[in-house]
Amino acid sequence: MDLRKLKTLIDLVSESNVSELEITEAEGKVRIVKSEGVVHQYVAAPVQAAPMMAAPVAAAPAAATPVAAPAVAEGHVVKSPMVGTFYRASSPGAKPFVDVGSQVKEGETICIVEAMKILNEIEADKTGTIVRVLGENGQAVEYGQPLFVIE
Repeated sequence: MDLRKLKTLIDLVSESNVSELEITEAEGKVRIVKSEGVVHQYVAAPVQAAPMMAAPVAAAPAAATPVAAPAVAEGHVVKSPMVGTFYRASSPGAKPFVDVGSQVKEGETICIVEAMKILNEIEADKTGTIVRVLGENGQAVEYGQPLFVIE
């Protein structure tokens, strides 16, 4: 969805009596919510497969050294759905949404990723207990970067 279309939708919601608008298209899903005169936009990035590259004709040598994967705790990893700034709480002085040991339910907000001045609430995609917080508050995160581990 292009930025002009998003801006038009945000303006329409902010100027109308509509409190929430959700649109799903092939490129992704957009949810715009108006609360107390402030419009929040939540964007779910589409899942895109990595581009396929043609395999070389000659096979790699069998004695190649395997590359070790980065160590992440056992359990379900919640990853960032977008590039942005990671926040554990809704405001600087507020209590974090979750801490290590917190019980979470699927769909519960566990953090915020700010992208282009839009605060995107990231929800738990599994019910369980937070065993590790991998994101650093106020730091930049990449698409697919692990943020939490849930068991």
